[in-house]
Amino acid sequence: MKNLIYIVASIGFIVVIGGAVYEHTTMVPIWASAAPASLTMFQGEYAIAPVNFWRPVHPINLLLLIAALVFNWRTPRRKFLAVTIIGYVVILAITIAYFVPELMAITQTPLATVADTSLTARAQMWEKLSLVRLAVLVILAVCLLLGLTKTESGSK
Repeated sequence: MKNLIYIVASIGFIVVIGGAVYEHTTMVPIWASAAPASLTMFQGEYAIAPVNFWRPVHPINLLLLIAALVFNWRTPRRKFLAVTIIGYVVILAITIAYFVPELMAITQTPLATVADTSLTARAQMWEKLSLVRLAVLVILAVCLLLGLTKTESGSK
C-alpha cells in the first residue's frame, strides 16, 4: 500500500509540472509578449480559466504527499518525501504571496490595442520568475523520484 500511495503521489506531483510546462510553452509567451494587447485570452465571454486546474490540483497533491509520508514514515523514503513537501509548501506560499496576485493584476488590466512597455516588462519578469519556480519543482520531483529507489533497508 505504501508503494502505491508513493507512486500515485509522484504521478500527481509530475502532473503539476506537466501543467506548468504546458502553460509556459503555449500560453505564457503569448500573453506576456505585449500586454495588455496580448491578454485577450483572459478576458471576455470565452476567457480561459487556468484556475479551474490549479485550484484543486495543489490540495490534492499535498494530501497525496502527506499520505505517502505517513505510510512511509519508518522508511528511508521519509526524508525524500519531507524535502519535497517542505519545498512544495514554500513554493505554494510564494505563489500565493506573489505569483497569483501579480498574475491577476496583469491579466485583469483592461485590454488595449497597443502594448504598454511597463506592463509587458512586469509580465516578462513574472514569466522569468515562474520559470525559476518550475525549475525548483523539477528538482523536487527528482528528489521525490529518488525516494522511490529506496526500500525498507535503505537502498535498492
